[in-house]
Amino acid sequence: MLDRTYGEARSTMYASSNKEKFHRSGPPRSKQRIRRYNGLCGKLREAPDGRLISSKDVAPTMPRGSRDLYDEVEAYYRHNSAAARQILSTIARLSDEVRKGNAGRPVRIMNFCGTHEWTTTHYGIRSLIPKGVELISGPGCPVCVTPASYVDLCIKLSLEGVRVYTYGDAFKLPTTRRVKGARSLEEAKSLGGDVAVVYSFLDAMKDAKSSSKKGVFLGIGFETTMPSYSEPIDRKVVPKNLFLLSALRLTPPAATFALEKVGKVDGVIAPGHVSVITGASAWAAIADELHIPTVISGFEPIDVLISIAGLLRQMANGEHKVEIEYKRAVSWKGNERAMSTMHRVFETVDSAWRGIGIIPRSGLELREEHSAQDAKKEFGLAEEEADSWRDDLPKRCRCGEVTLGLIKPTECSLFLRACNPERPYGPCMVSSEGTCAVWARYGGGGLADRVAAEVGVNL
Repeated sequence: MLDRTYGEARSTMYASSNKEKFHRSGPPRSKQRIRRYNGLCGKLREAPDGRLISSKDVAPTMPRGSRDLYDEVEAYYRHNSAAARQILSTIARLSDEVRKGNAGRPVRIMNFCGTHEWTTTHYGIRSLIPKGVELISGPGCPVCVTPASYVDLCIKLSLEGVRVYTYGDAFKLPTTRRVKGARSLEEAKSLGGDVAVVYSFLDAMKDAKSSSKKGVFLGIGFETTMPSYSEPIDRKVVPKNLFLLSALRLTPPAATFALEKVGKVDGVIAPGHVSVITGASAWAAIADELHIPTVISGFEPIDVLISIAGLLRQMANGEHKVEIEYKRAVSWKGNERAMSTMHRVFETVDSAWRGIGIIPRSGLELREEHSAQDAKKEFGLAEEEADSWRDDLPKRCRCGEVTLGLIKPTECSLFLRACNPERPYGPCMVSSEGTCAVWARYGGGGLADRVAAEVGVNL
């Protein structure tokens, strides 16, 4: 159960936000709005020290279809500076306690979600927390780890008249060599290839139903997107001329692999949207077997700060368990129906992660009873041997090391030189969730240091 660290932060968060709301427009007047307001925030009362505090110390639940309450929830987690200041004060205090107990060694916290890295970098969270707390990005970008051979096949098929459906994030994903003159699906389309950028698998299904052409969907994603594939395949409503090229990957096995590769990591911020599907239980092995404190976090800046404070509290108390900060969406068991359907449709296999290699039981392939929808069997994509994945990145690209948290993007000589968001050279610069792309757009923790070193200034 989350203790006072979370309760104090949330009480301050709701109270200060509502106090500002009172000053701005007064308390809600209608009985209906009062009930909705109190249901969301908890009834306010004045503490002995004069602070307004809320009777609720858990995350509010947003009633379905209520846009104004959605805006209020967003305000609590994104714009509440009073709460942020208190949480940062707690982080500073707890980090001092933790570092005193480990001889001053920096505290290293790894996230496993590109959206968490986006939040951390976009809102400058690294600049707000003590320098003794290091935030490391992990393998949280599904586009970044999609093997080059999958892109090769899609380029080839698109130029041979097969319609290739892809997410926008993967449209510019570069391969390691030119296939019929193209290094990406974007280039293939410019050469006359049949490439369609879609928002979802369902969009591809609608298009395929109206066409007689064979189509391939480049199925990239983690657990969050898997139900969008497994549900229609399980219900047998996918058009017979549409095939799935499964590049689906499982996050917990990769997280364990990365933690073992990186070495000393003191805490883990686990992805909230993945955990909505898998449940918090999927991360128990990290806490129970690796003895690393883990907090499942939401994606707003206040969420991330609360999660950092919760990890530091566990470290200070000598604990290692899984806690849920993102209670407004995540449960311990997750979406059991979605997981059951996923297991009926897919089987777990050893899979390649681009720039990293083969990670045991980290991917999903269609089961034999659904092989009629399998693009690998329809078009003959053979899985390569483990040794061949060593050359899965362009020359001098260090995306594999960035993905595992072994280096920062600024330690790659190509970063913002030969490789940038407009002309991505490596896969980590393509997706909005790629660490290199995030750092290039918003500036990461090492960008200022590199510039300072180049001009001879000590920060």
